[in-house]
Amino acid sequence: DVERIAARVALRQVRPRELTGLRATLQILPELAQTLPSGAPLIAQLAEGLAASPHIEELLSRAIAEEPAVLLRDGGVIAAGFDAELDELRGISQNCDAFLLDLEARERARTGIANLRVQFNKVHGFYIEVTQGQVDKVPMDYQRRQTLKNAERYITPELKAFEDKALSAQERSLAREKLLYEAVIDHLVEELQPLTALGRALASLDALAALAERAASLRWCRPEFVSQPCIEIGAGRHPVVEMRLRETGAGEFMANDCRLDARTRMLIITGPNMGGKSTFMRQVALISLLAAIGSYVPATSCRLGPMDAIHTRIGAADDLANAQSTFMLEMTEAAAILHSATEQSLVLMDEIGRGTSTFDGLALAGAIASHLHDKSRAFTLFATHYFELTEFPAKHAGALNSHVGAVESGDDIVFLHELQAGPASRSYGVQVARLAGMPASLVRQARATLEALEAKASEDEAQIDLFATPPEPVAAVTEATSPALLALQDLDPDALSPREALDALYRLKKLSKT
Repeated sequence: DVERIAARVALRQVRPRELTGLRATLQILPELAQTLPSGAPLIAQLAEGLAASPHIEELLSRAIAEEPAVLLRDGGVIAAGFDAELDELRGISQNCDAFLLDLEARERARTGIANLRVQFNKVHGFYIEVTQGQVDKVPMDYQRRQTLKNAERYITPELKAFEDKALSAQERSLAREKLLYEAVIDHLVEELQPLTALGRALASLDALAALAERAASLRWCRPEFVSQPCIEIGAGRHPVVEMRLRETGAGEFMANDCRLDARTRMLIITGPNMGGKSTFMRQVALISLLAAIGSYVPATSCRLGPMDAIHTRIGAADDLANAQSTFMLEMTEAAAILHSATEQSLVLMDEIGRGTSTFDGLALAGAIASHLHDKSRAFTLFATHYFELTEFPAKHAGALNSHVGAVESGDDIVFLHELQAGPASRSYGVQVARLAGMPASLVRQARATLEALEAKASEDEAQIDLFATPPEPVAAVTEATSPALLALQDLDPDALSPREALDALYRLKKLSKT
């Protein structure tokens, strides 16, 4: 975690154990540098960042203890042997136990009090404790320091002199440690540039190593980049969903192809809920993103043309704090995509227009699809439950219909998660509701209602052309020809009395009938 530690050094807020972590990292850099492969320009550049100043590790090894305290104020941070003055002060403090044991033995022999004890606490310092039954044996040079229920505590001139020396040594030792620690930080601040470069090099190598490990372990392929516009993915997989399926034992991931080029720039994807439309769209985006950062990709083959951005409109959310409903946020994000997408962009539109009424949503979805196809000309994956949009490819040469397969057997449904050519026949929403645990009576009622609606729809022969060229706007009427409107324009409401206003109203009503 060198980059974070370097930042804390710059702020002079680094803790002792963070410095030991930095020291441990610096100690293994030579071994790490030897394991790096040669010949790759990027690796060679990162290897230069590993060459941190050698005296940083040497300073930390001499100055910081092997297991320092968590906080500097607790002491024990600076290593023994780094500073002679600090070692001397520590020696005084560390010899306390031997002195106290010797004093206790001498005082027991002098006073004849067998249970006499010499002790220390942070509140009262050093003291000699004698039980109440032995108080009559206490010598005259004992000075009472504290009275307890069953004992008395005393101090002697000899113990007082030692206390002043020992406590002074502890305070001076801690002050000396703080001074030395600040000096160490001063040296590290001067080395911030190589430390920052080291942190970035380690982070980059960490990311590259993780991507290489995933590529080798999960059978990822090396993408190919070409100059002509295309997204050609063979047997692409969603890496997160694939691993989750393996962990839970839910089965193998169904890989799917994606073919977009200069002639086919849009896929209209239909199919059942839970069928895998969103998974397919996201895996195409993830594969494109992984390839763009220099990684291998979860597919058997991958061929990509120039790509400048990935735009997505997926899911349902709101921003009520800023007065944006779910549908308003959906339209805002869609508008941003339409204004930003180019011929080299990848656009994911998942269930656009579902946040409003059916006709409004259908009209908007059709218009958005037309704009992306005709004007933006971006590579687009357009998932929808509006089956009317399956007519889109018939009038737009750059679009194709695709659907995720499903097999229905009675009331049961099996999702194949396989992308197939052509439009889907139905959405299977009622079956998905049954799988979700809806009451059986509710499912039966929904199925009966669905059958009635489908029958009514099949009887209605009128069709709406979603993709016809919009008519020119009708010119607004500029002159009022109605006598009532002409009379109304001559009225000044502020100048009329209540009676005059009533008469004017009757006059206008009469004129409106002419």
